[in-house]
Amino acid sequence: MVKMKRKNINNIKIISTGHYTPPGTLSNFDLEKIVDTSDEWIYSRTGIKSRHIVYDEKTSDLAYHAARNAIGKANYDMSKIDIILVATCTGDYNSPSVACKVQALLGLDRQDIACFDVNAACSGFIYALCIASQMLNSNRYFSALVIGAETLSLYTDYQDRSTCVLFGDGAGAVILENTEEHKAADFYLSAKGEMDLSIVINDKIWMDGRKIYQFAVKAIEQSINIIMHNNELIESDILAIIPHQANLRIIEKAAQVLNIDINKFYINIEKYGNTSAASIPIAFDEFMSTLYNPNGKKVIFVAFGAGLTWGAAMLTL
Repeated sequence: MVKMKRKNINNIKIISTGHYTPPGTLSNFDLEKIVDTSDEWIYSRTGIKSRHIVYDEKTSDLAYHAARNAIGKANYDMSKIDIILVATCTGDYNSPSVACKVQALLGLDRQDIACFDVNAACSGFIYALCIASQMLNSNRYFSALVIGAETLSLYTDYQDRSTCVLFGDGAGAVILENTEEHKAADFYLSAKGEMDLSIVINDKIWMDGRKIYQFAVKAIEQSINIIMHNNELIESDILAIIPHQANLRIIEKAAQVLNIDINKFYINIEKYGNTSAASIPIAFDEFMSTLYNPNGKKVIFVAFGAGLTWGAAMLTL
């Protein structure tokens, strides 16, 4: 049995969200011409129809455009930003960080900002949100730009039909501020380090799909149960659950195990595929665009990834 963690509530205000996907797309029908597969085979097993892929852009470019989108929506004063966090496992370089590159691209390189990347694979955005939340609640920082950005197509083996159908590129961003308003946020993070790796990104992506499926369903169930238990929530308290968009069948199975209506889950995997750390912020931005006056409503993010890592977040809109 997993021990429930002591509740530790932060107050974090969501100011704006944004996302960006590169203009290039790769449909299931395009993949039929590359590898032995079919649209029906891919969609029936994953729920994916298409994905966006880069041609001449880097992860930092995607992250920058997502940040600009979030900043522009709120007409946000960038001089307030004192944290830039980027969740990614496909950075431009081993070093420097994508976050530092985004700082420069935004013209904020003369501003006093803490910039660094977080690599927790597909769970990375939730890890980054948790770190940003703790920093904002330290009374040292005021505003955080948190981004999930990936260029997984650069590491995709288009000869491996079991993995090449899954991955796409994109970025999503959230601007957060410290606040005295009652905007409760809570996080649950965990990991199980592996010697016998289930998924790895080196020159190419390799994954044990069957093992990941079984792990993912359990990770989603555990993470959501812990967040809901720690915050004394029931299903009707939650406006939406935004899961990592890895595979529609994983989300459907997890919903069944949790006995939560699948319509409570916001799903956009059909047009993006698995964008790793970018999937939740892209979906969150799309979800936010559908709402009218969501003030005070609660959402849950949940993810799992290589490491193995997993976790969930509860935010108050």
